[in-house]
Amino acid sequence: MSVKQEFRGLKGLKKQRRVQIIALAAVALVASTALIGYAMRDGINFFRSPSQVMSEPPEPGETFRIGGLVVEGSIQRGEGATVAFAVTDTNATVPVTYTGVLPDLFSEGQGMVALGRMEGDTFVATEVLAKHDETYMPKEVVDALKEQGVYQEPAPES
Repeated sequence: MSVKQEFRGLKGLKKQRRVQIIALAAVALVASTALIGYAMRDGINFFRSPSQVMSEPPEPGETFRIGGLVVEGSIQRGEGATVAFAVTDTNATVPVTYTGVLPDLFSEGQGMVALGRMEGDTFVATEVLAKHDETYMPKEVVDALKEQGVYQEPAPES
């Protein structure tokens, strides 16, 4: 075998090795992307307004966030730490139940966002968030109310 033929053989091996490394890197990238997606599947919670929940019911057992205004006169305290109330975006109203301690600023007529899932016609919340001052409302709630044409900007502080 001549030196020239031996050199071509080494060159072919290097090229083959490079292709193998690139293929292995592509497989590793696809596998890591799939693992990340699988790990995040429960961490991604979509926001829905009451109108969206009523017009396009979620899949059974699907966890999502619902937000809107707490309906005046709808808060009912049950036994223990169970509370029932209704949330609205003025076009649709969804009943909500929650077992736990509500945030201090949670009240009727105020904005809120809850995490949970639908069980029948009732949203069963596992977490309830309320506005944190007199002018704050969660962005998702503001967007949903603007979409319905009922959002009013808060008066500027003097």
